[in-house]
Amino acid sequence: MKHVALVTGAGQGLGLRFCTRLMAAGFDVVVTDRDLDQARAAAQQLQEQCVAQAGRALAIKLDVASKSDFHHALAQTLEHFGALQVVVNNAAVTRTTPLMQISPEEFDAVVGLNLRSVFLGCQVLGAHMAAAGYGRIINMASLAGQNGGTATGAHYAASKGAIVTLTKVFAKEFAASGVTVNAIAPGPIDSPAVHAAVPGERLPGLLANIPVQRLGDADFIGDLIVQLARPEAYFTTGATLDVNGGLFMR
Repeated sequence: MKHVALVTGAGQGLGLRFCTRLMAAGFDVVVTDRDLDQARAAAQQLQEQCVAQAGRALAIKLDVASKSDFHHALAQTLEHFGALQVVVNNAAVTRTTPLMQISPEEFDAVVGLNLRSVFLGCQVLGAHMAAAGYGRIINMASLAGQNGGTATGAHYAASKGAIVTLTKVFAKEFAASGVTVNAIAPGPIDSPAVHAAVPGERLPGLLANIPVQRLGDADFIGDLIVQLARPEAYFTTGATLDVNGGLFMR
């Protein structure tokens, strides 16, 4: 049976790249985004790219701040594919406002959305998978949540650090039900989000501070997601995988 993976924030950027790697590995993919037109365009692109793997893509509108949207996305997924085995909580908002200039409203907006989206994804979709006796949840954390950030705002860093903790909490909750919950904490990745956050004139300085002297590869992150999504990954749960070019070492 082909497994089905739902990815949040997948209409563009890293989320779309993750969908590409999952489809290439044989998964059916649910492309979710708060912009339905963007999700549909991404799903169409995936279908055209991955035709050789015969994977299928479904586009669904999902506002990750809404619990009812998660329930609706789950219902649509089950109606279309009949099952859901993998969830990638990827959606997030990034802000680079200097620490002392962050307003309470901006802090709440960034932390609220980034943390709430993972909480709801694990709670709603994780509960379904736990009832089915099998599931794989992969949460996108960040190096910023481990070292305080290099180019991102304090609110973004705080939210990503909390995601590492939520991953452990839900891993304990679902472990006996056949559902694993893990996180990936990337450092600076060669992606539109990083290039938007780091102006071109600052990029050489950023690279100079990375021990391997390069940005990370988005497809490698996607391949890690595929590995954590496999049935054989049953013995890995509550973990955070570091992919940061040597910027943070345990």
